[in-house]
Order: sequence, then C-alpha cells, then structure tokens
Amino acid sequence: MADTMGEVITIDNFTSKMSQFDASAATSLYGLVDMGSNGIRFSISDLSPPRSRLLHCIYRERAGISLYDALHESTPDSKPFHFSEKTITKVANTLARFKGICDSYGVPKSNINVFATEATRTAKNRDEMLGAIKTSSGLAVDILSPGMESLFGAMGARGGFKDVDGLFMDLGGGSVQMTYVNTTAEGNYDVFAAQAARSMPFGAAKLTEVLASEADAQMTKKELRTTMKEAFEALTNRFPKLKEQAEHEEGITIYFCGGGFRGYGSMLMHTDPIQPYPIPAIGGYSVPGNRFIKWREMLHANNYEKGKIFGMSKRRREQFSAIVTVVQALVEAVPKVKQVIFCSGGNREGVLFMKLPPQVRESNPLHLLPGGISLGDNIISSISATMVSGLTKGYPGVFSDELLDYVAKNIWLDMGDPDDANSAKALHNPISGSLAGLPGMTHEIRGILGLVLCSRWGSDLGPGDKKLAENLQALIGHDLSWWCQYIGTIARFLAIVIPAFPSSEDTARQTLSFAPSTSHGLGKKGHKVGICLKITLAQRVRNELGAGDLESLFSKVGKGLKTDWKVEAEITE
Repeated sequence: MADTMGEVITIDNFTSKMSQFDASAATSLYGLVDMGSNGIRFSISDLSPPRSRLLHCIYRERAGISLYDALHESTPDSKPFHFSEKTITKVANTLARFKGICDSYGVPKSNINVFATEATRTAKNRDEMLGAIKTSSGLAVDILSPGMESLFGAMGARGGFKDVDGLFMDLGGGSVQMTYVNTTAEGNYDVFAAQAARSMPFGAAKLTEVLASEADAQMTKKELRTTMKEAFEALTNRFPKLKEQAEHEEGITIYFCGGGFRGYGSMLMHTDPIQPYPIPAIGGYSVPGNRFIKWREMLHANNYEKGKIFGMSKRRREQFSAIVTVVQALVEAVPKVKQVIFCSGGNREGVLFMKLPPQVRESNPLHLLPGGISLGDNIISSISATMVSGLTKGYPGVFSDELLDYVAKNIWLDMGDPDDANSAKALHNPISGSLAGLPGMTHEIRGILGLVLCSRWGSDLGPGDKKLAENLQALIGHDLSWWCQYIGTIARFLAIVIPAFPSSEDTARQTLSFAPSTSHGLGKKGHKVGICLKITLAQRVRNELGAGDLESLFSKVGKGLKTDWKVEAEITE
C-alpha cells in the first residue's frame, strides 16, 4: 500500500505499491475498500491455499455514500468539486468502522487496501478527505488511474471464468471503462488490456444529472456515441482478433461488471422468457446479442412497472435512463454482439486476483469447488473416467473433466439421507448453497451441476422444486437436460453397485464396464433413437442385485423432456 496520501496507482507501479499475496504468511486474510462514485464497498476475503483462486469472501458491507453526489452538492456553503466537511467526516467514520471490523477478524494492516476512483480522483480537496481517513483509521488511500480502474474491473470480472475472449466493460457512477481481454493471447494479456483500456466520463450518476437538463442532454448523448465508437475502433485497430470477430465471425462477446451494467442485467433477468428465473445471482447470467440490444423494452419495463424489481435499488432505477443511454451508444458502436455475460466481480475482486501468482490466476476455478468426498485425485479421476466410458462420442463439451470430477466427489455424499432430501439439496446447492457466489460458473454450469446431481438421487422432488428443475431445464435446453439425466443416472448406478466411496482407483474397473453405442430402433415400437448401453458387472454384484432393477434405472432418462432420445441398458456377463 502507498505510504503517502493520494498516490496514483498505475500499471507501472501497482505491484510495488499494493500489498502482494504471500502463501507462507501467518494469515491469508485481506481487507479491501472500494471508494466508488456510487457507494463505498468493503470486504474481507480469505486467500488460503489451495483455494486462493476462488477469492472466498467472508465479510462484505456497503455504505450508501455517493461520492459523486457529494462532489456536486448544491448548497449555499458548497464549492464546485469539493467534498463538504459533513461528507469527509462521514467517510472517515465509515473507514474507521471497517478498520475495526478488520481488527476483529485478525486482518493485519499491511493486508488492507483502500482505493478510490473517479469521484475522489477529480475532487479538488481530495487530500483533505484522505487526511481525515488517515487520522480516523490509520489507513492510506490509493488513487487508481483510469487505466488501473479498467484493469482491476476487467480482472475482477475475468476471475470468474477459466478462459475469456471479448470486450470487458465496467459502468460505475462517474465513468465507463472499456478494454479487450483474451486469455489465450501470447504475452501478458492483463498488461495489454490495461494499456489499451479506455475510460470515458459517462458514469451512471454523472449522466443522470446531465440528462436532467434538456439543454445539455442531446449534446452529451452525441459526445457519448462518438467517444464510445472511437474507443471501440481503437481496440479493434489494436487487436486483430477482435476486429475479425466484429467483421467476419459470429460477433463479439461482452463481459459486464459495475453496478450500472448489472442493473441492466437485472432488468433483462426480470423480463427473461423463463419465469420465475431460477438463479438469483447476476454473476454468470448471459443473454444473446439479439436480446441485449432491446434497450427500449428494458426502459419501458423500468418506467411502467411500479412494483419491486429484483436486483434493482431505488437509486438504480432512477439512473436507468442513463444506463440505457450508455447501452444504446454501445449498441451503435459495436456492429455485431454475439452474447453478453454479466459478472459479479469488480474492482475489489480484480485487486485480489492480481495479487495471486500467474499460475494460480490461470488455473480452472471449477477444479477447486468445495464439497464432496476427496480421498485422492487418482480415485476421483478413475470414477470420472468410468462415467465418461458410459458416454457416446460427441457428448457435449460443457461436461468437462473438472465438472465430472466434481460430480464424482459428490456421488457418495450423504448416503444416509433420504433421496428426496438429497435431490432437493443437490438442485439448490449451485444456486443458493455452498457454491452460490463462487467463481467459475455461468448460469448454464450452475443449472447443469444441479440437474446432474439431482438425477443422481432419482430427481425425487416436491412440487416447488419440480418447478425449479423445469426452469433450469428451460435455461440450459432440453438436449443438455437429457445428458444431465443420463450422466446423473450413471452416477446413481455407480452408487448402487459400489455402495461406498471406492477404496482404490481400480475399484470401478474391477466392478463394472460400460459399452455404449448410438442405436436406432429403440423403444417398444422401435421408433426411438438413443443409446444402447451394455453393462458388464462382476459376478459378485450380479448375484447380489437383480439385473432387471438395474436396467430399469435408465428407462427414466428423458422423462418430461422434449426429446425422443431413449436409453436401453442391458446387463451382460
């Protein structure tokens, strides 16, 4: 952390000015404060190995102090671009409270970073504000340069995924950031993203104020459209792959973070064709480009729906016209949007992410998800390999090794609980259970994990959870839902023929083998297409269990789905 008040953090000095992660340190707790234009957010995160990559947050709080509004107060005693004494005292007291919380959690002062963005950056009496904070809490405040604000915002959003390739945008209260991140590019993609980043002075709070004045509104909108177009063109000129995507491929993927864009995502979720939408978290929510561009419909919903809209505060709804103005300018600047993905991470997560060593940052977060039984990677891999051996070639790639490993860890969990309880727990866990909020999962992945493990327990659900399952199926599509049922049934079969977690990596191989093939002529009338699954079982297992009951497990695959695929299982000697 910078020792002097108000030092500007840049791409050239941030590694030396901000505390770095030390895996051998006595504590892995880090406190962060983001003094944004729309609010002050603070959190405490645990970066303990081996799950440092998950940026596990153990405490979070938001103080509803708008530094942008405070900087533009219209009172007899206020000065343009000056924080009032009242605001300075309120902010200083807020930081003192957080320092006390950090002390109670055992976060060392050296592991606390406080950073400020657009509003503080432009305040004429910012040193007075930072001095008061130093006096009240002992904490120094780092001022992020526009480039660093873009970098941390992009890396906070990027941290939620294994690989990304697309525009990264952050809409705060005072500014909107744009850059391009391609994790498969050669060299330091994070440095490239920071160097190419564009910061535009059109934040949601700032635009809301300007648009209220009819005399300034049209000029500002024109300036925004021009600036947005110039920013995008600069990025396409700098990154040939982005230019290729914009001109010749399916289009560009855009990753959004920041309260303004998340507000737009909440409105898209509120008007989603799937209702009620089954996953509450905005992080990982994605929509195709042809839906994202319907800003007029989103604006209409905001203006005419009087009830509470989930994820939208009163302030965010008041700023929604400004948010839509930014989206409209973006739609005009980017010729072809393939999809947009909303991210839960932002500046705070980006700061934490950039503290980690490169090899940790680039690891797959799915591999680190907590939960389940893990008594050896070799055993887990052997279980996953057995499940894969039951799948035909060309099964969907979304069922990655990491995802199947997680399923394998959970097959034998809670074997003493009833199937209905386990079905419900499995369905909810990726949405509102221990996996909720963790990085590495889009809504599609969350839906898949829930449905696979629910099927492992026979999908024994009550009426309310049946509706949730149906909406998750609608979210991921009936084809993927079929594969979820099939893979979940294979997992259920394994738990029956191997009733305890395997003692060695050879257990599954010595107990059974799968021989799947794509087949026509399935079903009673021979009109079905699907998988003919031949299963060879050890003699001991065949003697203990009835072949007919085991074969019938697979007859339920596809039930309730709009597919004609079928599975016929046959136990062979």
